[in-house]
Amino acid sequence: MKYGKYIESKIKPEWSDFYIDYKGLKDLIKACQEEAQRGTGGVAFSPRTTSLTVQRYQSKDSGQEKFFKKLETDVEKVNKFTQRLVEDMRASLKAILSKTESEVDNSKKELLLKEAQRVGDDFLALEKYVNVNYLGFHKILKKHDKCLPHSPCRQFYVAHLHQQPWVQGNYSDLLVGLSQIYSKLRGDSSGEKNEDAAQGFVRSTTKYWVRNEDVSTVKHHVLQHLPVFQFDKNNFAGDAQLINSVYMDNSSMELYHGRLDKKPGAIALRVRWYGNAPPKMIFMERKTHRESWKGEESVKERFTLPDDKVVAFMDGEYTLEMALDDQETAAKKRGKTFSVEERDSYAQLFTETYKAIDSKQLKPLVRTQYMRTAFQIPFDATVRVSLDTNLCMIKENPEDGPSCAATGRYYRDPSLPVHRTEITRFPHAVLEVKLSLQEGQSSPAWVQELIDSGYLTEVHKFSKFIHGGATLFPQDVRAVPYWVDDESVRASMLASAPSPPEGSVAGTSEAGPASQVPRSGKPKAGKPAITAASSSTGPAATVHTLDSLTHPLLGEQPTLKLMPDPSQVKGFLQASRNSAATAGAVSGPGFFSRILGLAPPSTAILRSSPLKIEPKTFFANERTFLSWLHMAITLGSISAALLGFASGSPAAGPDPVAMSRHLVELIALILLPLGVCMSCYALYVFIWRASNIAQKRAVQFDDRVGPLCLCGLVVLALVAITLLSIIDFVEVMQAGPI
Repeated sequence: MKYGKYIESKIKPEWSDFYIDYKGLKDLIKACQEEAQRGTGGVAFSPRTTSLTVQRYQSKDSGQEKFFKKLETDVEKVNKFTQRLVEDMRASLKAILSKTESEVDNSKKELLLKEAQRVGDDFLALEKYVNVNYLGFHKILKKHDKCLPHSPCRQFYVAHLHQQPWVQGNYSDLLVGLSQIYSKLRGDSSGEKNEDAAQGFVRSTTKYWVRNEDVSTVKHHVLQHLPVFQFDKNNFAGDAQLINSVYMDNSSMELYHGRLDKKPGAIALRVRWYGNAPPKMIFMERKTHRESWKGEESVKERFTLPDDKVVAFMDGEYTLEMALDDQETAAKKRGKTFSVEERDSYAQLFTETYKAIDSKQLKPLVRTQYMRTAFQIPFDATVRVSLDTNLCMIKENPEDGPSCAATGRYYRDPSLPVHRTEITRFPHAVLEVKLSLQEGQSSPAWVQELIDSGYLTEVHKFSKFIHGGATLFPQDVRAVPYWVDDESVRASMLASAPSPPEGSVAGTSEAGPASQVPRSGKPKAGKPAITAASSSTGPAATVHTLDSLTHPLLGEQPTLKLMPDPSQVKGFLQASRNSAATAGAVSGPGFFSRILGLAPPSTAILRSSPLKIEPKTFFANERTFLSWLHMAITLGSISAALLGFASGSPAAGPDPVAMSRHLVELIALILLPLGVCMSCYALYVFIWRASNIAQKRAVQFDDRVGPLCLCGLVVLALVAITLLSIIDFVEVMQAGPI
């Protein structure tokens, strides 16, 4: 579908006057093309000096000037309309919130609830409106550069477009307002805040991938049941909080492989801090894997450390006695006591963590950074939903710079540039559903409704640490997680792949993951730690296209398709209707096309579950090859025997019946090419299947055409032999006795 028709199908009727005029802009591009062909739209001569007293000649606007005026008018139109709707929503939410403060009548609460849902639906409709227009401007600029290659403008204007308030604006405060309204209407009560120096969490966690375009829809559904949890409002940007986690490992990637293999007792150690401001207190966290089939639950434990004591703790200079004294002093400042139980728990976790760092020679390896929106009744961890967006992973030790140990830091030096191969951006949001349920307690129904909506894709045991380790350290890992074969993460992994050897073809990529690589370091106040685009190692470094890059862990083609097509998403309200419409609209190939395997191939035949290759798969391919070869050798042997018999028999003499003299040779010459064809077919299919199996390509391994063709040739050969035998018999009978 062309974008002009697409945008017409997506227009909201009451907002139709505020969309991009795609057709009008396209007509102006055609006018510019006609001007260029006539030679009337070229660049006019312009002197490099001017005079304030000499009047310029007022020429008629060219097609290009009209195009850019129209383009700028449409951009401003979208901006004003977006700002107006946002202000209306904020005013509506403020009015609803003021009513919920004093409302006690249940019937009126229902009306307020419906009004809040209407505002939420309008917000989602506004997001679709912005996305349609945003894509429209990209499309029309691409069309301009394609039709008018002598005056390209896309690269400049896209950068200008990215700075528009309706593109850059963060309107998540609307979702926070909705969350407060829903929370008051539900009557949520807060739990008790845990400020212990050592903390432990035992809960079951399920992780899902969410498309970026579905993030707001998922947020709106969750906040109707759980409030947005803002632990410290000073560290929040709208509804989300910046989180940095520095994972530790050694040169052999011991912790990585232990977590990947899910070995009992496998640990992950990380240093975590929250918020945009430089951390004053960090959390040293240890995650321990336990076997669920044994009735055990994985556990996360953590204790606090001052920011300036982290490196000393790793080096063994910050002792347990010093840490306990600092924790007791901090507890007194809060007006609390450092109890014996807290002291013992802190001491045990402190000692075990240091022993692990010292014995395994752990060092900062990879950092994960993301904006987290948490949904939870305050300080009640029974049901907790977190949604991580803008997820990226970065090497803590630069490839061409001093390591963390050399600079005396536990995180990357922020003054060092980040090379393309030192960072990877994950293309999806990650949603985690964490349940701490008592025995016999079931998960809420709305959680299951969210899972069944189609907006979530469960990725069993997904780990940010494992994904970052596999993507950024491909030469050091011995095994990789199954989801790296998914088609949706392929581009992000290729963007971090090593550069091709010198002399290979490389081009300049468009604005995308490979060309916009942020810098990282200790976060500054009000800004994420990874904020600025970095260049590669030299000023004239080449930016490669994704097609010219190859990642050591990726095959030629993806073999997984974990994310469903957007058309298959059921949604929350139209699940059954969409399913019925989809079932009625999809039509498969005809009967004979399916039987013969002649149905047109799809663009990508990808699996929705991991492709596991076992040794018996290669043996099965070999057995099939030997079976075909056995049949070919049988036919060839029979043909060779017949030819030998015919050549060894005495001459028939001047027999007038020619067919009888050469019947045996004719039968052999019919069967021998058939045997050769079978041998060539068996060898070709064997090599083709072996290559696909070795590279884990998601293709159809069965061949429906080849066997049918060979079977047809066998039938034709037998029919030909039968006809020759009948003709020979008739000729012999007509010739009579010799």
